[in-house]
Amino acid sequence: MTTESNIPPESSLVEISTETRDMVNREMPNETDKVKNETMALIEAIKKRAQAEIQGASKLTSDAYLTAIHEARTAVEQNQLFDKDRIEYTMKLIQMDAQKNWESILKEISVFGDRLSDAAKAAWEALTAPRSDDNSNV
Repeated sequence: MTTESNIPPESSLVEISTETRDMVNREMPNETDKVKNETMALIEAIKKRAQAEIQGASKLTSDAYLTAIHEARTAVEQNQLFDKDRIEYTMKLIQMDAQKNWESILKEISVFGDRLSDAAKAAWEALTAPRSDDNSNV
């Protein structure tokens, strides 16, 4: 007692694409309309389910990506890579070291200047000092 449904594929609950209809008719030419209609409905249901899974996966992937980016940004903002106090302390040490070096250079220049001045005085005194042999007649 086989009764085949004479429901046209267009009026079935699942909308059948032209591609699916052509494929089923081509691959199953000797089957009954009911078998073809059920096969088409199954293929369309599988396609829709696959599309839903793909969309769901891409949504999950997108959400996971956005979550990861948000967490990374939050981590960077919360975990300061550079400690302000440490940088200020280091800059102060560098400034103190530079000041100490500058004062040392100024002292060395001053000492060198004093030595040059002493050497110039000694040279001037040597040049201008009267000689004991100046008693000779010229």
